[in-house]
Amino acid sequence: MPGMDLGIDLGTSQVTIYASGRGIVLREPSVIAVDSHTGKMIACGQEAYAMLGRTPGSIEAVRPLTKGVISDYDYAEQMLRHFVRRVCAYKILKPRAAVSIPASVTEVEQRSVIEAVRAAGARRVVLIEESMAAAIGAGLNVAEPRGSMVVDIGGGTTDVAVTSLKGVASSLSVRVGGNDMDEAIARYLHNKYNHVIGVLTAEQVKIQIGCALEQEGDPSMPVKGRNAVTGLPCVREVRASEVLEALREPLEQMIAAVQRVIENTPPELTGDILESGIILTGGVAQLNGMAEWMTRRTGVACRVADNPSDCVAVGTGMALKYVGVLSSGVYDISRFTTSALDPEGL
Repeated sequence: MPGMDLGIDLGTSQVTIYASGRGIVLREPSVIAVDSHTGKMIACGQEAYAMLGRTPGSIEAVRPLTKGVISDYDYAEQMLRHFVRRVCAYKILKPRAAVSIPASVTEVEQRSVIEAVRAAGARRVVLIEESMAAAIGAGLNVAEPRGSMVVDIGGGTTDVAVTSLKGVASSLSVRVGGNDMDEAIARYLHNKYNHVIGVLTAEQVKIQIGCALEQEGDPSMPVKGRNAVTGLPCVREVRASEVLEALREPLEQMIAAVQRVIENTPPELTGDILESGIILTGGVAQLNGMAEWMTRRTGVACRVADNPSDCVAVGTGMALKYVGVLSSGVYDISRFTTSALDPEGL
């Protein structure tokens, strides 16, 4: 009986799992709620996400991943085990899994990912660079001798890469993403108006009126919070132009990474990119005006991929068949090899 192959996008904000022949089978926030005294899991995913900032002292709701890597191994393992069991219920044979990771992770961080996914129930694990997975998931032909550029902006990291001939010609991963935007919005409102809000509220502000360019009519929304001076609850009307001002710093860090990768790309591939454009993936790619803003800053046409939030998970799952990893035991698209990181191979 053939086993199931999984592509896992182990994101800071969200875990997305792709199953061969079935497509996206799980999309849940990467949050776990545990009993503060026993460490036993109480809730996971969307249910735990709703608890963030709202738990009593006896319950702890945490994100076990920070900046694209595991920050709390025990909680990450419990969360992954819960998700993998949901996807592979009633399967006799344990699944094989490919997991996407940022290009900047250390070997220790790589090993922690492998061990956590194995402990969660996978019998074989291979790591794939996030930007390469995003390129495959976005439908780019990474095998041809032609430069393609992808910018994957997730919750914790921004991964930029130029691919050609199944390899990465130039890449950079910076630890700034959607979560940094949420924190920037909360910090801006606190510093300017003494209006204190949580990161969940800040995320909703980003989703509803967040933008990378000035918006026509300058839309606004009421934001509930607490006055830092009086300590009393209050509501403040926040405009899109104010959110744009708050987001300038993380946006500048992202565009700086894109510009550095372009500068380090061979001239022939740069010409290809100018012709084919830049593909944006990841949840933050859906920020209002993001593609147009990046086009203006780089001089290269940018477009958002179809279903940008799922590209990494889909590409991770497809990459296994794409490069024949499961038969060869070696991942030849990236610098990572299963022989170096996984003693049992595939």
